[in-house]
Amino acid sequence: MTGKTPKHGRCLGCDESISAAQILVEYEKDDGTTGILAECPVCDDVVRSE
Repeated sequence: MTGKTPKHGRCLGCDESISAAQILVEYEKDDGTTGILAECPVCDDVVRSE
């Protein structure tokens, strides 16, 4: 374990890094990949992984 928090993208509103702690929902997309909805820790926007 490295002790680093994994990154799951950036907020489009404020460019803050999204970590695993902010994940609200993980779901399977139509193409079989995993989608993520997360809450930005700075501006509280809900962001989606692409």
